[in-house]
Amino acid sequence: MSEAVGEIKVVGSAEGESFWQPVPANGFVRNLLNDRAVNSITKFSLSSQSVAPGCFIREHTHSANEEIVYVASGTGTIKLDGRDEVPVAAGSAVFLGFNRKHQWNNTGTEPLVLILFFCPGGLDDFHKEIGRPKKAGEPAPAPFPRPDNIAEIEARTVFGWTDLKPAIPK
Repeated sequence: MSEAVGEIKVVGSAEGESFWQPVPANGFVRNLLNDRAVNSITKFSLSSQSVAPGCFIREHTHSANEEIVYVASGTGTIKLDGRDEVPVAAGSAVFLGFNRKHQWNNTGTEPLVLILFFCPGGLDDFHKEIGRPKKAGEPAPAPFPRPDNIAEIEARTVFGWTDLKPAIPK
């Protein structure tokens, strides 16, 4: 009798869905893996996000998710719980438990590239819904606004508190 084994999947450097992101982050997200793609036991998503120089990811929480972020390149800060700004640079790693307020700021002159491990998943779905499809090699579009229904998208996806709404119990 042989033991069951889990799946293996390799995502190449040019693979994965990519989406331009609206203001204030600009830049783009590349969705790499999630539990649906690999039929894993653990529900998760793995993405990379490039935040343009001088831009930021709005302050928010995740009420039912934990997040691990690895800074792949660039420099910036992470604002924690509305007060402490901690410098980050390539090689930094951050664990964010549920309901911890955080905001990423690119203070450098190059893109701040974050590797996002999100458990359980869903952040990849959010990025896809608010973004615009990105094709390999195309130039960045002019900054564009978030969808008009951003508060509704946040409420039904992976956000607890954002600057648009108070936490909604899930």
